Amino acid sequence: MTMKASLKGKYDADKTTGVGSFAVNAGDLKLRATMTDATLVAGPTLNGLSLAVEKPGSFIVEYNVPKKDVRFQFMNTVKIAEKSLNLTYIHSRGDNRTIVDGSLLIDSSNKLSANYMVGTNNCKLKYSYAHGGIATFEPCYDLAKNTWDFAVSRRVYGDLVKATYQTSSKLLGMEWSRNSKSSGFKVCASVNLAEEVKTPKLTAETTWNLEM
Repeated sequence: MTMKASLKGKYDADKTTGVGSFAVNAGDLKLRATMTDATLVAGPTLNGLSLAVEKPGSFIVEYNVPKKDVRFQFMNTVKIAEKSLNLTYIHSRGDNRTIVDGSLLIDSSNKLSANYMVGTNNCKLKYSYAHGGIATFEPCYDLAKNTWDFAVSRRVYGDLVKATYQTSSKLLGMEWSRNSKSSGFKVCASVNLAEEVKTPKLTAETTWNLEM
C-alpha cells in the first residue's frame, strides 16, 4: 500500500493560504482527503475538508464535507479516425452544474480541446501547438464573451515560463514554475493594462510531496 502526502502554500499581498492532502492507494482505487488552513486554524473543524475516491483515468467521486455536496467526474478515451479523443464529464450536485470537456490529439504537436457548461452558452475552444517539445502556443476562443485569450509557454533549463493575455479584461500575466517528484514552486505576476495605475500583482506557491 502506497501513501502520499502533499502540502501547498500560497502567498500574496492580501493573504496566505495552505492546502494539504493525504492519499492512499488501495488496489485500483485511490482514497484522498484534502483540507485547507480553514480546517485547522479555528479548529479542528470540517471547514475546507473534502473526501474523494478515485480510479485514475476512469472516475473521481468527491464529497465536500461542510457543503454536503458531491462532485462526480468521469473520464474516457475513444478513437476517432485513429485519433485519441479524451472526454471528461463533471457534475456538481449542489449547484446542479454539468461540464463536458473534450480534447482531440491530432498528432504529437497539435491538439484541439473544448469546454462546455451544459445548459448555458459558456463554451471555450482551444488549439494547442507544441513546437519541438520546447515551446507551446495556445490561442483560446470564448464563445460567450466573443473574445480571444492567448498563452505561450517555453521550457528553460527544466523550468516552465509562461505568458498569458486575456483580451476581455486586458490582463497580462507571467508565470515561472518548477516541479519535481518531491517539491515544486510557481511564481506569478499579472497586470491589468486597462487600469490607469498599472500595479503588478504577485503571488507565489510552494508544494512539498512525501511518499511513504
